[in-house]
Amino acid sequence: MSDPCLKLVLVTPEIPYNTGAIGRTCVALNLELILIKPYGFSLDEKAVRRAGTDYWKHVNLCEFDSWEAFLADRNPPRDSLYFFEEHGAQTVYDPDYQEDAYLVFGCESKGLPKEILDGMEDRVINLPMLSPLVRSLNLANVATAVVYQAMRTKLGG
Repeated sequence: MSDPCLKLVLVTPEIPYNTGAIGRTCVALNLELILIKPYGFSLDEKAVRRAGTDYWKHVNLCEFDSWEAFLADRNPPRDSLYFFEEHGAQTVYDPDYQEDAYLVFGCESKGLPKEILDGMEDRVINLPMLSPLVRSLNLANVATAVVYQAMRTKLGG
């Protein structure tokens, strides 16, 4: 297995099923899953393992106590950060994603904190929805759609 390039970052995830399902997607695509604390659950919960099924043990997982700790440790270049929010100026189809991209998602109830997005407005991306009846989509579904779009050329698309 080759070293992962793309990284999925979940900032303060709240729902264990979403984190488990995203972990499973990371295993399928050989991606690193980065979790930023605090969580709304324990990683030991059955719900995380159930959603990740027997793949959870294979997740390339890295945890950080805060966004600041993540930045200090990884020092990601600004242009490798892609933030996903429903009101992003670009759609998921606009960027040419870097191979070493960090795909950053916020918690299910609040999204990404304002202090993370300050000064990054040009890096905020949305997944389009056609119906005004839907406020938001499930985090695991959005993360999976985004990852497949970001990897389309690598996956033969």
